Amino acid sequence: MKPISTDNCGIQSGGLGRQIASELEELTLEKVADEGFASAIANMASIACDRTVFDLQKSELMKGEDALVIAAGPSVHRFDTARLIKESGYKGVIVATESAMAWCLRHGIVPHLVVTLDPHPDRIVRWFGDPQLTEEGLAQDDYFARQDMDPKFREDQLRFNRELMALINKHGPHIRIAVASSASPAVVRRIRQAGMTAYWWNPMYDDYDREDSLTRKIHAINNLPCVNAGGNVGSACWVFAHAVLGKRRVGLVGMDFGYYADTPFAQTQYYKEILGLVGPDRLEEVFVRVVNPHLGQEFYTDPAYLWYRDSFLEMAQQAECETYNCTGGGILFGPQIRWSTLAEFLSTAKT
Repeated sequence: MKPISTDNCGIQSGGLGRQIASELEELTLEKVADEGFASAIANMASIACDRTVFDLQKSELMKGEDALVIAAGPSVHRFDTARLIKESGYKGVIVATESAMAWCLRHGIVPHLVVTLDPHPDRIVRWFGDPQLTEEGLAQDDYFARQDMDPKFREDQLRFNRELMALINKHGPHIRIAVASSASPAVVRRIRQAGMTAYWWNPMYDDYDREDSLTRKIHAINNLPCVNAGGNVGSACWVFAHAVLGKRRVGLVGMDFGYYADTPFAQTQYYKEILGLVGPDRLEEVFVRVVNPHLGQEFYTDPAYLWYRDSFLEMAQQAECETYNCTGGGILFGPQIRWSTLAEFLSTAKT
């Protein structure tokens, strides 16, 4: 397939999906506001006992100019990513999403900083190994079993959950984690159980300067730093790398913001929500086809990931860092994104 100009962002289809994406900022606030606020209140005692993300600036993580962000996009499982990182001798900081933590640890990579954001009351704790996981719970929610994320979570889920708990418990005391006040109490309990060192922050839900701002309301309660995280944990990792840790060069892996063309719709993250919204006959109108001009390859995405991608590109225009997309796939490309192989980025990293 012939590459196209980045001026139109490579978008080829999905008119309904683009329309939904344009409305997601308001819809997302409606969805997460109550959960995020409730978590912020529930986490007050833990927040009072711990550090804020500003304390990261007193750590050795401030040394050096480079950071590598590892997210949980499908590309990390399609390339020899872990071997490249380990064999390169890379000495820079590694920032990982909580969803990529299991992949990192079982490949012998211990992130310097993990980030968690999503307020979902039950699902996010699975990335840490859930002590409360049961067969009954699995029967009620097939989120991990059906989707195209970490394939290990689609196998014997109870067995893998036990293995993951042991892995997180082993490495937890050596891992710092930037915890959003929106994190569920289940996640916070698990972080403490695993011995991770927590650094707290508030996500920016809306315009802080508005009198009715939810962000301002939560900040008045806990006085935590407010961070524009781009609405998702992968973007949050990138923000922490350059805006908090001061890195001048940030490489990205697993930042797909979309799916490979051979991925069934049913294995996408928001499939059930989309199915409930438009029904089975209009799925093609919602999923957006995008050609990556650097690869001449088509991927597709959903309204949520399209919104995340567009938000990232907007933030990248303001960022005082060089961003290198070393993912090798996906839809994150644009004027402010330098396309690079992972090997090239790692070979030029400065210690």
